[in-house]
Amino acid sequence: MNQQDLAIQARGLSKKFRVGVRLKVSEALMGLDLDVPRGEVFGFLGPNGAGKTTTIKILVGLLKPDSGHAKIFGQTLPHVHIRKKIAYLPELPDFYDYLRPSEFLFHCGRLFGMDTPTLKRRVPELLERVGLDPSEKRPMRKFSKGMLQRCGIAQAMLPDPDLYILDEPMGGLDPLGRRWVKDLIGELSEAGKTVFFSSHVLAEAQAVCHRVAFLNKGKLIAQGTTREFLAADAGTWEILVLGDEALKDKEIKAAVSSTRPAGPDSLLALAHDQAPEQVLPLLAQKGYKLMGVERRHASLEDVFIRLIKNDTAQNHTGQGEEKKSQEP
Repeated sequence: MNQQDLAIQARGLSKKFRVGVRLKVSEALMGLDLDVPRGEVFGFLGPNGAGKTTTIKILVGLLKPDSGHAKIFGQTLPHVHIRKKIAYLPELPDFYDYLRPSEFLFHCGRLFGMDTPTLKRRVPELLERVGLDPSEKRPMRKFSKGMLQRCGIAQAMLPDPDLYILDEPMGGLDPLGRRWVKDLIGELSEAGKTVFFSSHVLAEAQAVCHRVAFLNKGKLIAQGTTREFLAADAGTWEILVLGDEALKDKEIKAAVSSTRPAGPDSLLALAHDQAPEQVLPLLAQKGYKLMGVERRHASLEDVFIRLIKNDTAQNHTGQGEEKKSQEP
């Protein structure tokens, strides 16, 4: 992909920290390569501790990598002028909680270099857009988590940037709050903005992302379009059986990939290479009553779990071979 088409480009980003009493070296990032096209919603996905926040702090200039480099809109970081094009929302934003929302946004606007007439017009518009009352008199210390998140997003939108970098923007929100954030991300994308956000809630990312990258233990294990990942995983078959006796049947459990309760009944999940015809005769032979057979389409969560398992297995194999090669 041409560099002019990229909002973010990272090559070989590595970062180590010393942690604990003994200052043990921990590798937060290991040679990260990343391409984020302009105008797309890009999900940066992985479990807690995968290195997502470290990457984001490097991209916004709060951390320096030990090696590698990153570019924002073709400019190598750190670059003072490029920061005007970036909006950043940290995972745990901190506020001057004695201020009202409008006072907080005016203060942020001054830091952005915005003039008073612009702020008088833009602050009420943004507060209404994020669902807050522009005339709110309460200080922000009395706000809920969801209301504070809306304040944080409003300050990110204040200078109308081209790139939004959001660290876990849906974390801690109720279903209505998460839905609102997803709708807002969609609106920003329609307006031609680039949205790069991290998350460990993969169902939320699947709903809004054009592309995703999967990170695990500081390593990028895959990146591509959401459509490509979902198309590559055909999903699995599930069989619903009346009652919960099948959950205790060792022969049934050995014949399928997994079993779990579905209310008072049993849900049997087949392996990727299994067809229902391989299991149905056994169920009939043992007298179980079939309630339904359904093909469950793959989700990003399914894809990620498979990638994590493969990555873990490769690491164990590699470590075993390394240990064996060191033996006399």
